[in-house]
Amino acid sequence: MDAILNADQQAQLAGLGSQLTPAQSLWASGYLAGTGGSVATGAAPAVASPPAGAPAPVAAAAALPVTIYYGTESGNSESLADESKRKLAAAGFAPKVINLADIKPSDLSKDKHILVIISTWGDGDAPDAAVDFHAAFMGKSAPKLDGLKFSVCGLGDTSYDKFCEIGKQFDSRLEALGATRIADRVDCDVDFESTYEAWLASAIEALNADKPAAAPAPSAAVAAPVAMAAAATVAAVPAPTKSIYTKSNPFAATLTESILLNGRHSAKETFHFEISLAGSDLVYQPGDALAVIPENAKDVVDAVLKAAGLKGSAKVKSDDGDKKLRDLLTKELDCTTVSKNVLKKWNALADSKKLGKLLENPKKLSDYLWGRQIVDMLEDFPVKKLKAKDLCSVLRKLPPRLYSIASSLRAHPEQVDLTIAAVRYHAHGRDRKGVASTYLADDLKVGDKVHVYLHVNKNFKLPANPNTPIIMVGPGTGVAPFRAFLEERAATSAEGANWLFFGDQHYTEDFLYQLEFQNYLKDGVLDRLDVAFSRDQADKVYVQHKMLEQGEEIYQWLESGAHFYVCGDAERMAGDVHEALISIISEYGNRPPSSAEAYLAKLKKDRRYQRDVY
Repeated sequence: MDAILNADQQAQLAGLGSQLTPAQSLWASGYLAGTGGSVATGAAPAVASPPAGAPAPVAAAAALPVTIYYGTESGNSESLADESKRKLAAAGFAPKVINLADIKPSDLSKDKHILVIISTWGDGDAPDAAVDFHAAFMGKSAPKLDGLKFSVCGLGDTSYDKFCEIGKQFDSRLEALGATRIADRVDCDVDFESTYEAWLASAIEALNADKPAAAPAPSAAVAAPVAMAAAATVAAVPAPTKSIYTKSNPFAATLTESILLNGRHSAKETFHFEISLAGSDLVYQPGDALAVIPENAKDVVDAVLKAAGLKGSAKVKSDDGDKKLRDLLTKELDCTTVSKNVLKKWNALADSKKLGKLLENPKKLSDYLWGRQIVDMLEDFPVKKLKAKDLCSVLRKLPPRLYSIASSLRAHPEQVDLTIAAVRYHAHGRDRKGVASTYLADDLKVGDKVHVYLHVNKNFKLPANPNTPIIMVGPGTGVAPFRAFLEERAATSAEGANWLFFGDQHYTEDFLYQLEFQNYLKDGVLDRLDVAFSRDQADKVYVQHKMLEQGEEIYQWLESGAHFYVCGDAERMAGDVHEALISIISEYGNRPPSSAEAYLAKLKKDRRYQRDVY
């Protein structure tokens, strides 16, 4: 007879069965038996008895549990962990996803099969939320993990010297602790999709070998009701919705507003951009980011073509057919970022002794890379008779840029706002500029299309309780998500108190969103606003100095349950703010520095100390 359940339903049933206790299985069976097999979608089909002489039925085996651990900074690792869970479940496993920030190394000893997806932040650092786990995991107290099987997927950026360093450390540490690698580690660049998919396929293939064998099925009288209960339960839980717009399929949004926020005498160019999402059905929350897919500027592409001695009309074969070199350099390839990895690829063509020696000297290489771009590499280490395809093989794909969203959908339906500083500087005899920031500021006009997609950031969100007070520290463009926070709290009439620390260079030139914030103060949406303008006096004053001035009250807010947020520069500001917090907690909490660190670590674990730094 034909199977009552199809293959997908059997896999779902197997996954549910692995999660039910014996008592729960009996309850499910009794529940459906007592209702005559009735479920929400209709009556259960009759259960046919097996024909005489038929072989004993075989039940689907209990699904193999697999734990997917992730450590994320911007959300990519978490997204891939969720994607891995969906694919593992479809392949008949019983997967679960856990943030490394939520466990201790000793918890790994409870697992038999794990996948680790971990990002490297900056030049070799662990993701902010996973710093404590990483330190303990690499320490002497880490447990032996004999019997554990694992595979690691590292995410990183080849523009940094210590590319995927944390993934490499996790991979070697797991092995050193006695675990067995079932699939080779992969190191993913910013264009990670294909590398990740190949890694997951390899891991699933290895895990399939450990699936338990099928066991004899229970009697039809018991098995059928349990099967119907399982199918009904799975069907009742809707699958999570996912935007159809991604990096490979972005939404063509319309730029509707572009406003320079700085005064005419400012040394900065900070723009407020408004982008229409009409027709997209895209939904975001304060704290999320918008990914912008930029294009390289015409003058940048022209300079690269000239230095390479190539014509823009040259044809290059690609997976999508022949394309003009100019089009590839404009829309698909990174024409500016030069890194150690790019230089290595280039020297395979240039065969330059000078470049070879440079690559062997970390200090000189670091000095060379600072402020230089692809055009410098082409001129400094020329290749005779360079072919267009060879140039393209050296350059990495042009990555999207993520920007913290500066608006609330409740305040601006079908619209997203961004706060972006145009990057311009002079180095090594050339004027330089940022790719995406000047694409938006210079190349796009109001009414033009810009390709975007949403990037969810689950680690930077307003408190679930609207009555919870919040403290926000966002100098410069770091104020962007806090504008969104305040708009959201105003639109929802949230009762929680709001305190903002903002800083920039000059009060009269660089006070971004000044009137909006002053109106929020007047209306009571913003309870406190402390500002620091570094260049308005002889001694520079920054947001961390203003924090120390208000240290006692900050500590009182924290003690009363406030959430603390930081957004902006990771290299200096975020570290200075962190140290200021340690000092405040130590002084006003009457704690030694080690206890203050533990206090702050607890805030981070409880999601009360969140950072969005870059």
